[in-house]
Amino acid sequence: MFDTIRKHQKLMQLALMLVIVPSFAFFGISSYSSFMDKETDLVKINGKPITAQEVDNAAKRQAERVGGNPQITQSLPFRQAILNELLQQRILGFAVTDLRLQVGKDALVKSLQNIPQIRALYKEDGSFDDARFKQLLVNNGLNEEQFYASQAFDLKIAQLVNSVARTELASPKISEIISTLYETERQIQTMPFEAKAYLPKVNPTQEELQAFYQANAKLFESPEFVDVEYIVLKADPKEEAKVFSEKADQFANLTYDQSDSLKPAADKLKLSIQNQKGVTRSGASGVSRDHPLANPKVVQALFGDEALKNKRNIEAVQISPGVFVSARVVVFHPAQILPFAEVSSEVRRQVSQRSAEKLAIAAAAERYTELQKDPKSTSGFGAAVWVSRNKPANLVGSALDDVMSVSQDKLPAYVSVANPGIGTTLYRVDQIRQPAGVDAKVHKAQSQQIQALAAQAELAGFMAFWRDSAKVKTINSLRPPSTGAGS
Repeated sequence: MFDTIRKHQKLMQLALMLVIVPSFAFFGISSYSSFMDKETDLVKINGKPITAQEVDNAAKRQAERVGGNPQITQSLPFRQAILNELLQQRILGFAVTDLRLQVGKDALVKSLQNIPQIRALYKEDGSFDDARFKQLLVNNGLNEEQFYASQAFDLKIAQLVNSVARTELASPKISEIISTLYETERQIQTMPFEAKAYLPKVNPTQEELQAFYQANAKLFESPEFVDVEYIVLKADPKEEAKVFSEKADQFANLTYDQSDSLKPAADKLKLSIQNQKGVTRSGASGVSRDHPLANPKVVQALFGDEALKNKRNIEAVQISPGVFVSARVVVFHPAQILPFAEVSSEVRRQVSQRSAEKLAIAAAAERYTELQKDPKSTSGFGAAVWVSRNKPANLVGSALDDVMSVSQDKLPAYVSVANPGIGTTLYRVDQIRQPAGVDAKVHKAQSQQIQALAAQAELAGFMAFWRDSAKVKTINSLRPPSTGAGS
């Protein structure tokens, strides 16, 4: 059968799918088998397990495919993401099988003809390099039948997902209604009651300051920080990529295998050990954005248990192309409550701010009550402006929601909105109107957004249905390879 297929050159666009289609390179046909029955089961789908070994193998293939540091496969978050992807593929595979979906040859050929990289398998005379095609299959542990079957299977999944994602709203009127709500304008006036205006009226006593300090000691705690040493491996522009790759492997292995010191790696690769004091969970202060200790991954690792409690080197981190870093904690400085004498001015500022905010809130509440009795009063309000959800001006969050919820039947209306840490703002709404013109482009964009949200919701419901149908069951939690799970 496959000799016949090979006579049609266009169908040979199947070949490079082997190396460029993520789902195949990532999951492959073998992912749907149960060849690792003796391994620890993590999740079962329709009674068939995903094992820890399958996750490890898929993690390694993905790391190799994207050219990442092999040590990323040791990362629990990375491996969890791999497990999630495997689980999703299995659920979709179950759905495809249960629905008995079919893919015709024409549809398969058409989908594969869109791959420009296929030209790499053609010789200068226009003939197809069948030997290279077969070698690609062998390198990936597949025969032709498995390869073609896997491509058809992937196409079925793609068609299934796309058909669900293309689900349209029950009525186009819904989109128009929503767009109209976003366009509706309200004329408002604003009256702010801010704490800063009431600060001159507050003067906390020493007893009040001391009481606040005692009750809120955590607010005056200096953060924990560490003093660290680190080494950096940088690629030499004149250095061959293969040579640097070997150095990077040495760097990663030495810092990991001899984790009680950076010296072996520094000596072997002729790197200087650098020091930095006062590194917090936010990074080192006063350093440039590209500094190794400003990198979130490096900092996060330094405050992990292995580095913080056991004083081990952190695993090598690639902070940019051609730059690897490893570091270790030299001294850990725990968080501590600062003495009152050192923070007395900050205590006074916070107590004063809170007292002033209470006065502002009370004044706003009193004015709001007055307005309910005299709704025509505009005293104290600013100039009137027109706002809408499309053009909210400076309205955000609950202020926008509350103002835009005012009914046409209750005008003028007053809205009181709390601004934690600042005070309260009163809004007067006295007119509601529709804009004179309609922006077709805005309507279209909103319709597309609404459609996308509807499709996402539909797909989420679709996956939940098939997850239940496939009787997905968690057997064991995923653990790092170092714990021995699945190794």
